[in-house]
Amino acid sequence: VRTDVEGGASLAEAMKKHPAAFDNLFVNMVSAGEAGGILDVILQRLSTYLEKAVKLKSQVKSALIYPSTIIVIAMVVVWVILWKVIPVFAQLFSGLGGELPALTKGVVAASNFVGRYSWLIIILIILAVFALRAYYKTHRGRRILDALLLKIPVIGMLLRKIAVARFCRTLATLTSSGVPILEGLEITAKTSGNAIIEDAIMAVRKSVEEGRTLSAPLGETKVFPPMVTQMINVGEQTGALDQMLSKIADFYEEEVDTAVAGLVKLLEPLMIVVLGVIIGVIVTAMYLPIYSILGQIG
Repeated sequence: VRTDVEGGASLAEAMKKHPAAFDNLFVNMVSAGEAGGILDVILQRLSTYLEKAVKLKSQVKSALIYPSTIIVIAMVVVWVILWKVIPVFAQLFSGLGGELPALTKGVVAASNFVGRYSWLIIILIILAVFALRAYYKTHRGRRILDALLLKIPVIGMLLRKIAVARFCRTLATLTSSGVPILEGLEITAKTSGNAIIEDAIMAVRKSVEEGRTLSAPLGETKVFPPMVTQMINVGEQTGALDQMLSKIADFYEEEVDTAVAGLVKLLEPLMIVVLGVIIGVIVTAMYLPIYSILGQIG
């Protein structure tokens, strides 16, 4: 970039030559700042935007680390029990003879399957992950999977709040920096992170291009909450759209904090119950034949 600027190119033009490092949001804001002679102000706004965006992303990631770790550990523990522990009990029961309870038969069958086909299960899981990622990269696959994510209880609500906060923060930063509303909507759509929300924003952009206001088509998408469209409508009528968008972004970022904390509190007991049920079923299945033998001895 420095070399290009020394060669006579503007900062925005130099940044545009390096799309891997600077996306359209950076380029458009810097271009608007250079055109208006307020590049220092624009860079300060861009810095604030990036700080808030990184903070929002890190909050969600840090909140999901604990439950993800517990789920992985639980799966490994159950796998080891089925692979190494259950076969020992199975040999013991086969030596004692007699008919095993149905629950014990089911657990032993699962253990035999894991012991014989562990390699096949691992390969199938890897193939499924790669196939899912490849399908997500397609136009249809991304929209189907993103739509399913938005319909998941609790998680879908959290994703919508994150999308609303990101939309308002990005559009507020762009409009306050002098970027035209149509370009701002296009950039915001590409940074939404969800194909369904991206399509909704592009539909809004088309309506605005036809001469409509921003709030009316936003309400028609059924993606954004009514409160958001009403506040944007007020911002349009008062000529303070960027300020209203910033206030909405602040509100929904706090909502995301609350939702993430609630999700963690909900997942902790849920994971404990699920793990307890799985281990309880395995333990019960192993002790049922022992109780049966003791009853016969008695």
